[in-house]
Amino acid sequence: MDGGVAMQRALILTAIALIGIIGGVAAQNCGCAGGLCCSRFGFCGTGDDFCGSGCREGPCNIPPLTPSVNDVVVADFVTEEFFNGIINQADAGCAGRGFYSRPTFLEALRSFDRFGRIGSVDDSKREIAAFFAHVTHETGHMCFIEEIDGATKDYCDEENTEFPCNPSKGYFGRGPIQLSWNFNYGPAGENIGFDGLNNPEIVATDPVVSFKTALWYWMNFVRPVINQGFGATIRAINGALECDGANSATVQRRVQFYTQYCDQLGVAPGNNLTC
Repeated sequence: MDGGVAMQRALILTAIALIGIIGGVAAQNCGCAGGLCCSRFGFCGTGDDFCGSGCREGPCNIPPLTPSVNDVVVADFVTEEFFNGIINQADAGCAGRGFYSRPTFLEALRSFDRFGRIGSVDDSKREIAAFFAHVTHETGHMCFIEEIDGATKDYCDEENTEFPCNPSKGYFGRGPIQLSWNFNYGPAGENIGFDGLNNPEIVATDPVVSFKTALWYWMNFVRPVINQGFGATIRAINGALECDGANSATVQRRVQFYTQYCDQLGVAPGNNLTC
């Protein structure tokens, strides 16, 4: 999630307000009436903004994960050559060069055994390629641990009472897929096992936790739409800032990394690459 997430949040809230006129938005943090979905931001309503990626309860339109996993061993595809081929393109002085590593990624992966293991072997390869394409773009080939100038930006959604901000903490982007906002740090911490609201800094100091937050975000908000094509994963991560012509250059960079990694893994990238 890039540095412009604040703009994305504003656009999302504007969309929610407009849809609420039609769909009947209820109070934040949900407990929705029958027939309404609870969005990832804690509002009740209908349509993709509520029932799509990140839908928390109600008639969500995201298909459930396949009950069983395949026999793919992700480490067989995320080899040292593959991983180092990404991070070695970062400048030697980058903070990420001494932070991110293949062993820490594989350690984090132990908590997410469905990653890269749903569907066919080619599906697994495409998911791995997509994940690392976004990581490459978000971190500059794993150069950055924290969002550039992130500490100067306000990522506190004060209306979110379920995951209230600690006023002395900053919820700016950190990690391989830059986790941001209190409404992401809170539930990520609950799932992974750290205090996301009072200790968000751990995402930039513990590389295993850092990779776990990226995998948590991926499995909850990105993987559910991956069957719609790589373009849908861009929309799930940074759609309002990049999709529908908002920033075609960054979309193309993500696609470039994705197709490059698909080629390395020996799989066709599929359709619907852009958003």
